[in-house]
Parts: sequence; C-alpha cells; structure tokens
Amino acid sequence: MFQPVLPLSGYTGWRFLERTLDVQQTAFNEAPQIERATSYFRENISKITTAEALVADRQLLEVALGAFGLDDDINNTYFIKTILEEGTLDDDALANRLADSRYKEFAESFGFGDFSTPRTVLSTFPDDIINRFEAGQFEQAVGEQNPDLRLALNFSSTMESILATDSSNDVLWFKIMGNPPARKLFETALGLPASFAQIDIDRQLGIFKERSMSRFGTNSVSDFSSPDTQDDIIRNFLVLSEMDQFAQTSSGSIALALLQGQ
Repeated sequence: MFQPVLPLSGYTGWRFLERTLDVQQTAFNEAPQIERATSYFRENISKITTAEALVADRQLLEVALGAFGLDDDINNTYFIKTILEEGTLDDDALANRLADSRYKEFAESFGFGDFSTPRTVLSTFPDDIINRFEAGQFEQAVGEQNPDLRLALNFSSTMESILATDSSNDVLWFKIMGNPPARKLFETALGLPASFAQIDIDRQLGIFKERSMSRFGTNSVSDFSSPDTQDDIIRNFLVLSEMDQFAQTSSGSIALALLQGQ
C-alpha cells in the first residue's frame, strides 16, 4: 500500500500536501488493495437493489461505508441496514435522528428507502462512490501519520456536502456541529475547549457564530465555500492545534522533571 509522504507537520506540512496531492492520490489509487476494492464495486454494485443485499456483501459494504468515513461500522450490519431501509424522507427515520450527519448523507446517496428504484442502478453511481472512497481512504492513510492533516484534507469536501442543500444559516451550523470531523476542526480553529460540547446546544450555536465572526469576519456558513476563507480556517486550526500539543508536551516534561527531582 502506498504511504502518503508527509515530511512536515502543521501549516507548512499542509501546504506541502496541497502541492503534491494529485500525484500522491493517483499513486494511492493505483495500489493493488485499492484497485481490487474499486474494481469489484464498479462491476457489482448495479446488481444491488436492496439494503439487505448490500450489507450481505462485505466487499461492497467496505467501499460504501468508506466513501462516507463510516468504516468503523463494517460489522454493524443490522444498524446500517436500518439506516438504509428507513431512508431520509420520514422525519422519524433513524438517519434523521442521529447527531452524525454522515449517516443521512449515506442513506440519501444510496436511496434504498427514498425511491422505488435505488440509485445503485444509475450509470454514474459507481464512479461517484469510488471517487469518494479513494479520497476517504487516502485521508485515512494521512490520518494514521498526522490526524490534524487528515481533518484539513477532509474539510473542503465536508463543506461542499454541508452546503449542498438549501438551508438556513443556523441549520448549516447545526450540520457542522453534527459532523464530527468538521466540528473538531472548527472547535480547535475557534479556540473552544473540550468541555464545550457539554453545554446547551443553542448556546453552542451562539458561541460558534460569535467566535467565527470575531476570528474570520463572518458567521455565514456559505462564506466557508471560499478557498481563501477555507485556507484561513485551516491555518488557524493547524496553528492552534500545534500550540496545544506543544503546551501539553511541555507541561508533561515539567511534571516529569519535578518528579525526577524529588
């Protein structure tokens, strides 16, 4: 398996990854393990017309879940089957009741519960899912070396998905708050503590918007589609994350020195 080349960390490492992304992604996609998974998906997904059939085929399910960053659910077949069969049209559908918005996007993309004919039979469907899977698996490989760069790499596509629907600004913020990778990135970029998620959800919304206006000059989620604004957010995230990691390392070193001096 091709391993991403990440010689640097932080914002400098991010700029290197940006410059070399196309070459590295192509090399990653051509790795035998990825090619086997995507070829099998392309050849067989059109035969799948029910959620039950999808979860019964582990090879197809690995690509389907991996495309949405839900790889860890590969053994939760009953849960995934329910998500897909209930769809998203009913407000009480499981995907609509989960805080993690990736499940709703997953259910919408396959369409088992929303349409009489699922989207798996569309000619463009295999490539749409495969492109997402390849990008997601590369992000995962990056994350094994540097979790912060994985979040930065995922940010643009996440914002594109969040902004794909015509929703109010508050609803878009709630979508960010319900997407774990996006939430983590924004919390760090805005200097919010780990305990922040424990306060009232409406108060969280207000603080997100206040901090965003102060730091980025806007709290309109639609403005986050701008490459310049995305770069500003990513830079803040990576700089503050490195500062936090340095502070934790320094405090741990001081504590160790004090213990050793006793």
